[in-house]
Order: sequence, then C-alpha cells, then structure tokens
Amino acid sequence: MNDIFATLESEVRSYCRTWPTVFDRASGSYLYDQDGTAYLDFFAGAGALNYGHNNPALKRKLLEYLERDGVTHALDQSTVAKGEFLRSFQQNVLEPRGLNYKVQFPGPTGTNSVESALKLVRKITGRESIISFTNAFHGMTLGSLSVTGNSMKRGGAGIPLVHATPMPYDDYFDGQVPDFLYFEKMLEDSGSGLNEPAAVIVETLQGEGGINSSRPEWLRGLYDLCQKHGMLMIVDDVQMGCGRTGPFFSFEEAGIQPDIVCLSKSIGGYGLPMALTLIKPEHDVWEPGEHNGTFRGNNPAFITATEAIEQYWKDDSLQKATIAKGERVGAVLEEIAAEHGGAISKGRGLARGIGFDDLNVAGKVSKAAFDRKLLVETSGPSSEVLKIMPPLTVSDDELEKGLQIIRESVREVLA
Repeated sequence: MNDIFATLESEVRSYCRTWPTVFDRASGSYLYDQDGTAYLDFFAGAGALNYGHNNPALKRKLLEYLERDGVTHALDQSTVAKGEFLRSFQQNVLEPRGLNYKVQFPGPTGTNSVESALKLVRKITGRESIISFTNAFHGMTLGSLSVTGNSMKRGGAGIPLVHATPMPYDDYFDGQVPDFLYFEKMLEDSGSGLNEPAAVIVETLQGEGGINSSRPEWLRGLYDLCQKHGMLMIVDDVQMGCGRTGPFFSFEEAGIQPDIVCLSKSIGGYGLPMALTLIKPEHDVWEPGEHNGTFRGNNPAFITATEAIEQYWKDDSLQKATIAKGERVGAVLEEIAAEHGGAISKGRGLARGIGFDDLNVAGKVSKAAFDRKLLVETSGPSSEVLKIMPPLTVSDDELEKGLQIIRESVREVLA
C-alpha cells in the first residue's frame, strides 16, 4: 500500500515522512499500524485530540446521532445539535469564567477562525495594520500567513505578505530588554513609520514556534498596551485552548479578557473539523453572510464538542490533572536537560518541549522515539525543539512509558 502514497499523493505531505508506516486504528493514547503494531501518541493530532483517539463517551453520542439521521450538513442554519452545543458552552465554559462572548462559526479550521478575526478587527477599527509576534504561527491561508513568522511557510505564499508588523515576543531578547520597550516607543513616536494598528494577535504559548511560553505579566502588559493605544487584542487559542495548558483557555492565568478568541482543533472533541471565533458583543458588527463557509455547520462535530464539554468541563478535575501531569513532564525534561547540557525544558501544562542548542538533535530524537514506537514531533524555526503533546486523557503509566522512551532516545542521539 505504501506505493500509492509515493506515486499518487502530492510531495507536500510531511508527517508521513516523519513516521513512515501506514496507520489503521486508533484508541485512547495509541495509534495502530496495518500490522497491528501499537504506537504511543505524544502528538495528539497536533493538539486536535486532547481527549484521545475515539474517546468512547464521545463516540457513543456520535454514533447515536448518525443512526437517527441527525442533520450532518447545515451551513449556518439553526439545528438542535448547534443549540445544545451553544447552551453547554455558555453554561460550562463562558459563564463560570465570567466571560461574555458572541460565538461565530467560521469555516471549520483554525486558519479560518484567524482570517475571520483579522477581517473583523479591520472592519471595527477602519485600520489595516496588524501587530504579530516573532515566531508566531497562525495558519496557512494568506491572511494568517501574513501574521506568521516562519520564513519557509511565508515563502509558500508566492506574493508579498503585507499589512502586518512583527514585534518581539516575550523573552525574545533573553531578558536583556524591558517588555514592550521597542513596541511602545514605535506606537508613541510620530516619526516611527508604524501604521496605526487595528489589533495585535498573539499565542500565549507558541506551539509551532518552539514551545515559547509567555509570562502572565507579559500578557497583562500587552493587554494594557492595547487598551492604552486603542488596539484590539486577538488571542489565537487554536492549539493551546481546550485545556492544553491546564485551564480551558490559555489566557485565564493572566486574568485578561481578549476582544476576540480563536478556537479550533480540540473544540470538536473527537478530531472532527470545527472552529469558533469568540467576539465581545460590542465588536459583533458583521453583516449577515459577510464571512461564511460551506462547512461551518458541521453538526456531528457539535455533538462531540458538546459531549466533551459535558464530560470534562463541568468541574476542574481535568484542569488539575493536566497541570499535575505537565509538572511531571517538566521535571523529567529538566532532568534530561541537566544530564546532557545544551538543552532547555520549555512550556506549561501538557504543551511541553525540550530545546537543543544543536539544531539537528530534536529531529534525530524524534526518529529514535519512532523506532521505539512513540510519536513525537519537532517545532521551532529550525525544528530544534522536541514537542511533547500527549492527549490530556493520557494515563500516568502511559505518560511514564513515553517519558522513558524520550530519555532513551536523547541518550542514544547524544551518546
């Protein structure tokens, strides 16, 4: 079967090159190839499978819905499935956190949520310029690419990516420069040449950018700067939302309320395509149909999204477990870094990484881990960070097994 992929599928494919086998089944924290070999999954669909593969509770609700001929495709028509999701999201996610947002269903991908946010802030403010941050990743469509940092991904656009200006992310200068010194100076200097920004867009933890975690005080400083200068704040929580860092939203620890929040990946619960753009009510100035998408009403995803909220977000047990498991991963990564030198432990919650001074090491460790039947990817501008993102539902035994494989793989590569 391998031949069909090499012969017929585009050269653009990437993950299948990292993990050269043919997968057939998946359950919980494991993927199984066509020969039945089990691979422990510390990738979790790039953050789209926070509740694991084929989660039994979510699967049961989905099968029941399909069996009764529940609506599958509905654009933005009102359906029972959508209404139940909205009620559960409001009662279990927004209200307990004191958040007041209108919910937009853009096309069912993270980049579509970002595109809708960029369009909306420009409509609200009448300004064109967006501030993004070094090493940001916001998606692969043109608007999202314009606020993305990675030069290889930007280069794929084939046209100039304009109307966006990058600023230094937290600790970009290794603590040598006060926060926002450059940004605020540019905003206040009428000779700086900086176009008046409509908004800033930020990830509180940069996943693709190298597991770069911002401090709560940095985020609060950025929020205050937005308030002071009339800029809106967009938080891209596509990969780090839905509990990946512990709390449902990655910005909760900072105590801020962004103007717009982008969600996708694990919001659907089951790996089904779904995205939300959360908008403060005063900013919901869309005309009907001004941003739309044929598949924005993916009702099976609403079913599994609702069940994920009902199962995991009626209390804080998953949040506490994620933080505890994350601290365990962080402690092991600190041990590995101390043992080998030239390495650093990064991240928070169950978005963790170990960065290596030698840019070739992380990729080799990923391959050595795959040989030991563990899926773990790399991130960062030079793929220099081993990125560790198991399902949030991973068991303690599975976590320890994966961490031991990572230990062994690093030792093999650095021997």
